[in-house]
Amino acid sequence: ARTGDGVQAAVPGGRQFVRPDDGDVDMPVGDRRMLVLSGRVLPAEDRRVLAAFAAQTVGVLDRERLVGEAAQARELAEGNRIRTALLAAVSHDLRTPLAAIKASVSSLRSDDVEWSAEDEAELLRSIEEGADKLDNLVGNLLDMSRLQTGTVAPLIRDISLEEVVPKALTGVPEGGVRLAIAEALPLVAVDPGLLERTVANLVENAVKYSPPGKKTLVKASALADRVEVRIMDRGPGVPDSDKDRIFEPFQRYGDAPAGSGVGLGLAVARGFAEAMGGSLEAEDTPGGGMTMVLTLRAAHGRAARQARLPAEALT
Repeated sequence: ARTGDGVQAAVPGGRQFVRPDDGDVDMPVGDRRMLVLSGRVLPAEDRRVLAAFAAQTVGVLDRERLVGEAAQARELAEGNRIRTALLAAVSHDLRTPLAAIKASVSSLRSDDVEWSAEDEAELLRSIEEGADKLDNLVGNLLDMSRLQTGTVAPLIRDISLEEVVPKALTGVPEGGVRLAIAEALPLVAVDPGLLERTVANLVENAVKYSPPGKKTLVKASALADRVEVRIMDRGPGVPDSDKDRIFEPFQRYGDAPAGSGVGLGLAVARGFAEAMGGSLEAEDTPGGGMTMVLTLRAAHGRAARQARLPAEALT
């Protein structure tokens, strides 16, 4: 019912609510203070009760509004950070290899200089390296977009590590990696493409931070119903306080080498590992450096298979 002071509404249980005409707040009134607004002036005690309820309700609504505004501000800030990082990728990390490719092509096409076979080979190598960098950068950007939009759909099947790991090392400088794959490893239940991409990103990151002459070690061993792949480098390492942060998108720890990418490799690797039901964590390498521990699900009910990696891979 509408009165001069507001709208009175009854609810089950004998309680009634009074909603002021000019407000959005429903104020509950107990049975002992049931209001029958029929033009009478409310007693002072009831007015104090209503005022207290109204003040509390307004405070709750204000807090909810502020929490919502803070969440929106954080979302906008994160979006701005990602856009800034993408612009940095386009302006530097993508343009740098493009510039190198164009310079090499222009040199080869020049009629003013007669290049020796060695010079031509060096220019062609520069073109190939630039193209590989572009492919890797664009691939990581697309992979991160898929992860953030939830469109990664792993096609899980049972496969041996020896069918995937060597492929992931394509493009790694010769002599930069040593494999130590345990014999008779069980098969793993993974998406081969996602696993290859994961290992490639981890190895690339390890090689990037390893000092000259120090090989990255890739080890694999069985542990209960899991298979662990450890990618170990001898670089500067990362403090415990930063071990989780390095897996965030667009993070490059410390003094990253020139042309080291936009900081998506580890974020993509962890996202793919988790999409396959595995995990990826960072640990200290004994004696110095960092170890990436990639844990994968072993294939159930499948007999172990002996690794058939080339003998030179284990030395």
